[in-house]
Amino acid sequence: MNIAQHIALIDELCHRPFPAEHGPSDAGASGPGRHVAVLDAAADDDPARWGEVVDQLEKERDAVCELLASRWGDTPPYNLQTVLLRAEREEIPVPWRELSERASLAYVWDVEGTGRWVAVAVTDRDATQDVRLLAVVTETAPP
Repeated sequence: MNIAQHIALIDELCHRPFPAEHGPSDAGASGPGRHVAVLDAAADDDPARWGEVVDQLEKERDAVCELLASRWGDTPPYNLQTVLLRAEREEIPVPWRELSERASLAYVWDVEGTGRWVAVAVTDRDATQDVRLLAVVTETAPP
């Protein structure tokens, strides 16, 4: 998928109804109040290359975020590490808890007129898992 396709999918998810039950979708997974789309994924069994794979998808994330920022405004990185730490003491809503378990940071926008939030992140927490570029569209504000 290219950057234009990523943006088109994010746009579509901003208007797609949320399902009543959690389950797979054509883009990744969806559930009540959320869509999680896998924009890109890179599998590499060589642990020595894991950092390179993360860097590659971070560049792709940055390109997506640059286009989204031109539409919705610049946004600072949202530190998901603090969300993960807070999850030890308090209830963090889905999908933010799940995203904080998989990614260190996200870029987040409140998409005016839709009642939805968009987050774009790279799953960089676990070197034993495939690295993914995710887009999360949710009606739940970040904690």
